[in-house]
Amino acid sequence: MVNVAVVGLGFMGVTHIKAYAKIKHARLAAICDAVRLPANGDFSTISGNFGTGDPLKLDMTGIKATKDLNELLADPAIDLIDLCVPTPAHVKLATLALRAGKHVICEKPLARTSAQAREIVAAASQARGYFLPAMCMRFWPGWSWLKTAIEQETYGKLKAARFRRVGEPPAWGREGYFNGAASGGALLDLHIHDADFVQFLFGRPRAVHSQGFSHYSGAIDHVVTQYTVASGASVSAEGSWMMSDGFGFKMEYTAIFERATADFDSSRGSEAFQLFEQGKGKRIVPPEADDGFVGELGYMVDCIEHRRPPSRITGRDALSAVEICEAEEESIRTGQPVALPDSA
Repeated sequence: MVNVAVVGLGFMGVTHIKAYAKIKHARLAAICDAVRLPANGDFSTISGNFGTGDPLKLDMTGIKATKDLNELLADPAIDLIDLCVPTPAHVKLATLALRAGKHVICEKPLARTSAQAREIVAAASQARGYFLPAMCMRFWPGWSWLKTAIEQETYGKLKAARFRRVGEPPAWGREGYFNGAASGGALLDLHIHDADFVQFLFGRPRAVHSQGFSHYSGAIDHVVTQYTVASGASVSAEGSWMMSDGFGFKMEYTAIFERATADFDSSRGSEAFQLFEQGKGKRIVPPEADDGFVGELGYMVDCIEHRRPPSRITGRDALSAVEICEAEEESIRTGQPVALPDSA
């Protein structure tokens, strides 16, 4: 059994707590937040930009609650520190936890800048514990399927792919999100998922050409990017906080193969993933797993149990995703394509 401490009890912290309840060999041993610490386990007021089931009312029996991370770092019973804190705290807290010998999960983006992200990668390279950046789309049902279909050429070569992740501006934590210097705006909070997924599928892009603008945060709140990738496929992605009230949130992709088109739209619910194969028409593809949060956190627990360093996503991958977003920001600023070096 892997004993987990979730640090940061906002929307994502609650999302992770719910996921651990579905992971067989994970035990929630502690929760930590410097400000918000409901000792009675009532998280029913916490909400975010997509549905995660019923409000959380946690049975606190056997669960330590503290405002002091150092208390958890000194506790030999805690195996895994799961950081769901705001981006500006990632470098300090991830570094502390790694130096304390803990296994560490850190929510995205890895850091606000690539220079800061390199500090975490350097600490992870020297640490006894394992490090996993929480880039959940690499584990998301219907999305991880795409990786296999491309590699195995199940429907021929992939010719084009378009990704889209758009929603209303965050209604929670606005003092942080709308400070673009700290959060990075929608570019780093939202769109980075697709920037990372593009490199997961196609390798690190050779260049990006982006358009976008700022509205709420002072950073980029809407972005559309065309990626130049080694395979020659036409690949683009859109990310935005600019949808009007009532739009909600949705994530989508359309992937065009030689013999099929795969289309995912989260707004379709249980029919989100549809496959249109030449000569066979439409087929609804049922999800192959629960969700990407259960997938990524379960993967880390499995790595710890089997003493196998994570490889599906690494700190260097998360650093590369930040660098890709920085290149997109530069392209928006200059109006020109921006080339990327071969590696982060």
